[in-house]
Amino acid sequence: MATPEAFDAFKDYLDAAWSGAPLVYENDLTTLPNSPAAWVLVELFGSFYAQETFGAPGDNLWREGGQTDFHVMTLRDTGSRAGRVIASDLASLFREQGPAGIRIIDMSIGAGEPGEGDGNYFRLTLTVNWQRDS
Repeated sequence: MATPEAFDAFKDYLDAAWSGAPLVYENDLTTLPNSPAAWVLVELFGSFYAQETFGAPGDNLWREGGQTDFHVMTLRDTGSRAGRVIASDLASLFREQGPAGIRIIDMSIGAGEPGEGDGNYFRLTLTVNWQRDS
């Protein structure tokens, strides 16, 4: 699980910058519409939290690394293009910019997992790898 500071930085940034399909954050109480429509589940987790030493004691830095997965949910059996458009639009929010104090390392659409159809939805994931220093 990512630290509260990393989560807050992403949530604050996305809430201000994103105007596309509704974003749903982990464990939020959400009511989906009766008619299936596109939405995005946002999941943040930290991969590591390591000390970086720079000189004298007390001049240390803690580096948190993690990733944010945007699980783009679109209507099942309608192809993957609509999900790719939403994922690409989300990725654009992190090109040369992003949440305060977060450094974006790289991004991928659909890497490591195939699209998945379940119920009324097809899932395609945008993964954003990041670092945060404290």
